[in-house]
Amino acid sequence: MGVPQQQPPHPAWSGQAGEVQDPPAPERDLVIDLARFFCLALVVVGHTMMVSPVLHADGTVSTENTLARQEWFEPIIWIFMVMPLFFVAGGITGLQSWRRLRARGGTGFEFAQARLLRLIRPAAALLAVMFAGLWAARLFGVEPQVVELIVTGAGMPLWFLAAYLAAQLNIPLLASLHDRSPWLALAGLTAMVVAVDCLRGGLPILAYANIIFLWCAVQQLGFILADAPAHKPSASTLVGIIIASNLLLALVTGLGLYRGNMLVNLNPPNLCLLILGVAQGAALQLARPVLTGVAAAKWVRAVVGLAGRRAMTVYLWHLPLLAAMSGLLLLTGFPKPAAGTAGWWWSRPLVLFGIVVLLVPVLAVFGRLEERPTASAHSRRRPAAAVVTAVVVVFIPVADAAFNGLTLGLLGGGAACFALAVLLLGRIPVAAAGGTKGPLPPPPLSANVEP
Repeated sequence: MGVPQQQPPHPAWSGQAGEVQDPPAPERDLVIDLARFFCLALVVVGHTMMVSPVLHADGTVSTENTLARQEWFEPIIWIFMVMPLFFVAGGITGLQSWRRLRARGGTGFEFAQARLLRLIRPAAALLAVMFAGLWAARLFGVEPQVVELIVTGAGMPLWFLAAYLAAQLNIPLLASLHDRSPWLALAGLTAMVVAVDCLRGGLPILAYANIIFLWCAVQQLGFILADAPAHKPSASTLVGIIIASNLLLALVTGLGLYRGNMLVNLNPPNLCLLILGVAQGAALQLARPVLTGVAAAKWVRAVVGLAGRRAMTVYLWHLPLLAAMSGLLLLTGFPKPAAGTAGWWWSRPLVLFGIVVLLVPVLAVFGRLEERPTASAHSRRRPAAAVVTAVVVVFIPVADAAFNGLTLGLLGGGAACFALAVLLLGRIPVAAAGGTKGPLPPPPLSANVEP
């Protein structure tokens, strides 16, 4: 796979190691870029077939998940539940990023600083704009239920942000465990996932602990793939892993230990998604020779590169925009076919087109927030206390939204917390050309292996 050679174990967060030469700038992993683009596109398309607000005769508004009501959907989602694949890809690039930063003398706190800024700056903008816009809508008399529908649309992407941040911020620690014993580290996380699943019946709130354990375990699969020698395991072994994983998934769902609907298994996450992640990671490795050729095509590289630079903005904004468009259409006389009818299904391409059109100005205005936030080579690094405080500040509103639901007031509070975290984190010093200071190597740097 062309990944860096494994280095001797280092302290997980200190980064204090002997002098090592700067590693060469890595080549862009086009297959991982393509996999991420596929995941993002599938999520956006899937959401256009799920959100279906209904305006009732008494003026109330409810929402239906039309796709989830289809009988054919449950087996299909086994194939198209791509969230595990996204975390596998994040594990591959995250491990590479941490090892490069560590080799330059960087610490786990600097890694956390970069990861937090990369993710929360776009989210802070989304929450601030939504709070201001929806507050103004309430003042102008828009129905509270329509406002609540749009608020709910913002809440769904935030759970992913929380899960992804939790997994990425643990990379320095998990990478240290992986360097010592990769399979033991994965087994330990898997055991924690199973333990939570076993105890969640008596204490339902405990199930949310798997937002950390489950997604860290799936991310650990990416670590293993990142260190896999080229062309290994063999194709027959990978096919066997895919078949065995799906048979195990069929067994645990067939026995009634878990639901067969992967959307149900997603919130809160459980062991099924780890098993699915094993199958998807093996499939990615098996398909790598073919995907390498596809990803190398110029037009594919152009499309994937353009989308990849703004992927978090697309993910965070597409569902609120979809909810806003759907909610506002309820207030007009625009034809609204009943959910699940032929007319409704035929309207989905138009809905997708509408979301793409709305995303264009959003990407133009807010997409730059995803660019790597760097300062001069002589900027001071943030103290560890500032990074830890920023993590706490970010997770307070996210946890509140997860347990109590997102409200208009929480949107405003979340925007303030995220903005405070950005101020606490500052900007990231980049190394001067030919120098060794700064946690980030000189540009250009591949987007999928940042920071």
